Amino acid sequence: MNPDCLIAGKYRLGRKLGSGSFGEIFLGTSTNSGEEVGVKLESVKARHPQLLYESKLYKILQGGAGIPNLRWYGVEGEYNVMVIDLLGPSIEDLFNFCSRKFSVKTVLMLADQMLSRVEYVHSRSFIHRDIKPDNFLMGLGKKANQVNMIDFGLAKKYRDPKTHVHIPYCENKNLTGTARYASVNTHLGIEQSRRDDLESLGYVFMYFLRGSLPWQGLQAATKKQKYEKISEKKMKTTFEVLCKGFPQEFVTYFQYVRSLRFDEKPDYSYLRRLFRDLFAKEGWNWDFVFDWTILKYQRSAGTSTGATADRNLHQDTMSSARPMVTDTMELSQSRMRALIAPPEIEQAAPVKQLDAPKQPIEVVPTPPPPLPQKQEPPPKEEAKKEKDKTSSRVRRTLQSLFSRS
Repeated sequence: MNPDCLIAGKYRLGRKLGSGSFGEIFLGTSTNSGEEVGVKLESVKARHPQLLYESKLYKILQGGAGIPNLRWYGVEGEYNVMVIDLLGPSIEDLFNFCSRKFSVKTVLMLADQMLSRVEYVHSRSFIHRDIKPDNFLMGLGKKANQVNMIDFGLAKKYRDPKTHVHIPYCENKNLTGTARYASVNTHLGIEQSRRDDLESLGYVFMYFLRGSLPWQGLQAATKKQKYEKISEKKMKTTFEVLCKGFPQEFVTYFQYVRSLRFDEKPDYSYLRRLFRDLFAKEGWNWDFVFDWTILKYQRSAGTSTGATADRNLHQDTMSSARPMVTDTMELSQSRMRALIAPPEIEQAAPVKQLDAPKQPIEVVPTPPPPLPQKQEPPPKEEAKKEKDKTSSRVRRTLQSLFSRS
């Protein structure tokens, strides 16, 4: 498709931003408002067309926090076209910007939002099946702190939306998704369910913390042999070894996720609380100062005094008045995606949805509220003491009755 052509009569096609799964991504501009959007193209001759399916997923997921707003879908000439809102850099881009290492603080702040995105998709009766850093993008401008989820071309319905009847367990399935982050059960050919998205997410967390995963860089003659090597290495690597040098909470995360049954609903709140408690224990401030935020201001220190840079860092972080990652925008062009996110679904007040707002609905993520604590059963010794007290009272009552008779 030629640059500068019109899509749906109102979006002018611009430069190519990169290639996503099953299509190419271009920058587009609304001829009415001048607002920039993302345009995904797929040839109508594609052997396995995916874009129509993905556009339907965006419609189903519409209204969730961190889910791109679908502007338009249709056919233009020889292309299937999907127009969605523009996003900032992927977390993979930012990971590279930070020399391929994230601090525990940054990972915990990301994990909280990423878990919420996965939970929302699951609540709409779908599993993503391709959880990886490239498919999570930060927002732009006042939404620079918000994590967004994209690329639903491989998503699958895991239950009936009305009856909630789960799909049946089955085996001998081909690997769907990205082998590096795939769950062990996926490697074994077992049908994927909610637990597999969460296991993949755990591998993403450790990838951020470690810089790489133990099964990266394995060589093999064919893709099948490489998948087998990855699977073998993954199964041999214990959670303790994978998470060595990092907080025990990450081991606990994997142990919980791996313990889930095929059709069991995960306790997402428990997992968020696990990481929030760790965050609080470390004494950190939930200020949305990510590693790339600090790096940006360290790089700008040459043109500002330390005090000025610190003040600007604080102002940018708290008000999010402009993109916090402008220094990374050049490197992020290869994976630019699209979004103006609706308000957080966790908000109590109902939010009226707008089909295609001309102006962004500006919502700045706020630090998460404390999650309700689970009621723990009383210790066995205390329960025994309580039982002994009750038995003693019963004996005294019986003795009193017999003495009266």
